Formats: sequence, structure tokens, C-alpha cells
Amino acid sequence: MAHPLIPQIIEIATPVAEELGLELVAAVFHTNQRPPVLRVDIRNPQQDTGLNDCERMSRALETKLEQTSIIPDAYVLEVSSPGISRQLSSDREFISFKGFSVIVSSSQPYEGQQEWKGQLIRRDETTVYLNQKGRVIPIPRALITRVQLDEHR
Repeated sequence: MAHPLIPQIIEIATPVAEELGLELVAAVFHTNQRPPVLRVDIRNPQQDTGLNDCERMSRALETKLEQTSIIPDAYVLEVSSPGISRQLSSDREFISFKGFSVIVSSSQPYEGQQEWKGQLIRRDETTVYLNQKGRVIPIPRALITRVQLDEHR
């Protein structure tokens, strides 16, 4: 379960990222560590996300978070790139990775399976479509728990 401050942190971090020409991908607050770690993943939509992007976002976000005093105690801010081996979630990612090998997992068996591998064709409001050896496999989005790039391909 996400930390209760995450929606507010995302609300603060999103415009900071956009001002820098970056996209906020995710935010996680690990409060089980001492000091707690706030991890923010960003992406540069124009080019590969680099150390400079992470550094700029870290400085700008740190300033903004200090101004709001949203996190009262000491914490560590980590800004990084999510990398390529990750879960697809946004419409933009599904468009960008069309034709890539993916693994789709479902919450319950569908047509006898809970995991499918194939080339991503597309997704619409209700379905994710995969190409398995020339055959189109429609998987209902309501059953899907995860779509991730297949690193082994």
C-alpha cells in the first residue's frame, strides 16, 4: 500500500518535473528505513534519462519539499530513472513499446493461463492485444495485474 503522503508528493513533484522538461514516473516512500527514503523516478521524454536530469530534479524537488514542510522529519531523497526493464502503465508507454516482447500477468486464469508472452500490439479501453506467432491474443484489462517488458528477448 502506498504511503499516505504519496498523492501530495506527486502533486508537488509533477509540476517540478514538467518545468525541467521531465516526466514523473513514480514515487515511493520507504518509511521502514532509517532515515526514511523518498524515491522518485523520472524520465526525460526527449532523450535517455541521465545523471544530470536526476540531479536537476533532486535539487528542484528538495527545495520545493522543504518549502512545503510536508515531510516533518529527516529523510533521504533519491531521484532516479526507472530503467527499461519495467512495468508498462501509461498509454504513452503502450504506444512507445508497440512491437516489443512483453509478459502479461493476470489475477486469475483466462483461457487457461495466468501469464502470456508475446509482442505488444496495442491496448484499448477494455483489452490488451498480443501477437503470439502471428495469432492475435486479446486479454481483458480487468484481469491484468501487470504488463512488463520481457528482458530475455
